[in-house]
Amino acid sequence: MTALLLLPTLLYAQINTERVMTIARNALYFEDYVLSIQYFNQVINAKPYLYEPYFFRALAKINLDDFQGAEADCDLAIQRNPFVVGVYQIRGLARIRQNKYDGAIEDYETALKYDPENVVLWHNLSLCHMQKDDYDAAKEDLGKLLTIAPRYTRAYLMRGEVNLKQNDTIQALKDFDKVIDTDRYDADGWAARAIVRLQQANYKEAEKDLDQAIHLSAKNAGNYINRALARFHQNNLRGAMSDYDLALDVDPNNFLGHYNRGLLRAQVGDDNRAIEDFDFVLKMEPDNMMATFNRGLLRSQTGDYRGAISDYSKVIDEYPNFMAGYYHRAEARKKIGDRKGAEQDEFKIMKMQIDKRNGVSSGNNDKDMADNTGDNAGGDTGKTRKKSDKNVENYRKIVIADDSEADQRYKSDYRGRVQDRNVNIKLEPMYALTYYEKPSEVKRMVHYHKYIDKLNHSKVFPKPLQITNMEAPLTEEQVRFHFALIDAHTSDIVADDRNAKKRFMRGLDFYLVQDFTSSIDDFTQSILLDDTFFPAYFMRALVRYKQLEYRKAEATMNEGSVSGTSDVKKTEVTSMDYDIVKNDLDHVIQLAPDFVYGYYNRGNVLSLLKDYRAALADYDKAIELNANFAEAYFNRGLTHIFLGNNKQGISDLSKAGELGIVSAYNIIKRFTNTPE
Repeated sequence: MTALLLLPTLLYAQINTERVMTIARNALYFEDYVLSIQYFNQVINAKPYLYEPYFFRALAKINLDDFQGAEADCDLAIQRNPFVVGVYQIRGLARIRQNKYDGAIEDYETALKYDPENVVLWHNLSLCHMQKDDYDAAKEDLGKLLTIAPRYTRAYLMRGEVNLKQNDTIQALKDFDKVIDTDRYDADGWAARAIVRLQQANYKEAEKDLDQAIHLSAKNAGNYINRALARFHQNNLRGAMSDYDLALDVDPNNFLGHYNRGLLRAQVGDDNRAIEDFDFVLKMEPDNMMATFNRGLLRSQTGDYRGAISDYSKVIDEYPNFMAGYYHRAEARKKIGDRKGAEQDEFKIMKMQIDKRNGVSSGNNDKDMADNTGDNAGGDTGKTRKKSDKNVENYRKIVIADDSEADQRYKSDYRGRVQDRNVNIKLEPMYALTYYEKPSEVKRMVHYHKYIDKLNHSKVFPKPLQITNMEAPLTEEQVRFHFALIDAHTSDIVADDRNAKKRFMRGLDFYLVQDFTSSIDDFTQSILLDDTFFPAYFMRALVRYKQLEYRKAEATMNEGSVSGTSDVKKTEVTSMDYDIVKNDLDHVIQLAPDFVYGYYNRGNVLSLLKDYRAALADYDKAIELNANFAEAYFNRGLTHIFLGNNKQGISDLSKAGELGIVSAYNIIKRFTNTPE
């Protein structure tokens, strides 16, 4: 009898563990990392012998930048199952982030024994060898990668970078040409070829390549900095300054942008604004003596002789044999009537000149000697210097990035494939009713509907409902709050099981903690209790939609993106599944024909089903109801493009950009002109 009583409990524990694991992975997929870790902890406590919760907890930790914790979880997963490719892949990434390149290489080589055609593994292995300056090994890896994936442009970019490291510009250019031939929309290919052309002093062609790179990726400050350099070498100072302005719009703290713009402003007589640039540089690097000296020259030009003397003195203290420093300080001292100080500086100059003629050492220490040997790339006659060059004599030269900085794009381009991320052009996401919204860099309209506002004024809900398609993941405190609310709502429902709003509120809490199955159950009960309560239909449609998207992502992962990570059964997602979602949205529109977000969400579902003309009708209606609905313009624009109506699509995307969706502009560029 005792055994029979225990049996249901044991079965429930097993089912519950599986369900918690599903909820945890759901939270992970929708980037609710803190919440997912709490669920994985529950599974680990119940079944510590499984490798999966450790592996997926490592994924969550790596997304929270807890690389040491991620590595430890991968160790535990490997102890339980040493044959899972994905675990080595993620541990390798965690080790890279801790600069443990040898350990990462070992992980990727082990993983490749089990999955020898995994592009991501070869990609990261190559970058690890590049990081260790083992260029021959990197080229060997990249050769194997290109045999597996001959159209994988990142491999050509990396191999081109390795060839540059080995001073083989001819082969580097061939690799960058191949990138452009393979994918003319890859901005990095144009930018990489431009850098080689800059090194070859082929400034006109470099500028053309950078024009294309900027056309395709307008938010990359480095491309503007490099085009400014190409223009500077062609004596187009105004064009160069314009590029520095654009670079600083994208990256306001860019050192090269401020320093070089300051130099060019000084050259064209814009002294006060040049001082502003050098002030900014000196806030970033207070010990930058060349910026200090340039600011001193500009202060003298604008009549601030005491400020100039202060700057000159700092430089002379650091470089006591810098003749130009004494000369300019003597001139400034004369201007303020300090004849004695000026004479002392002039005497020092005269002594240095006599010593130089007589071949007498000026007594420089080793640092001064090193700093006054000239720029290896061009000496005093060159027009540029590397950022690391501390030769104060080169204070007038334009600064270019050091080699170690120039290739950081490739060094940091490690691939994790943590989750299925669609990098293609995609629709703006669905709207939800929730309590939390992500902050946006670009202020968009406040979303409003009179009935939702009425619900908020009723004070029935624990927090005001928000209408948003930028849902925020929960913090640890919010997770605890909503679990407590679930318990409280459960007690309320037991006391009053005919209240549709209480069912809806608990469904919303289940949704926020990513328990989609329980959420749908509660929304369904809410509808059964009050079939006129349209928010329940709206949220049930959203949750079902998210379930389907998650199922599709799971199927993709199981096909091999992270090999061997799951034994979940493949469940095919069909158009009939989306018809159920659409049916709920039909009810929303019938019950609340002025609820614009019902049309918008249904338009998204129809577009996903490739019923583009029906989708357009819904987006049209949404825009009719709200003429400033940015996301509806964006999605209608994409839908027009999917139908081949590029002109109409670009018009809508332009309006979306105007209303705050800045990514619209990159898509407009892509469909307006083709790189030549």
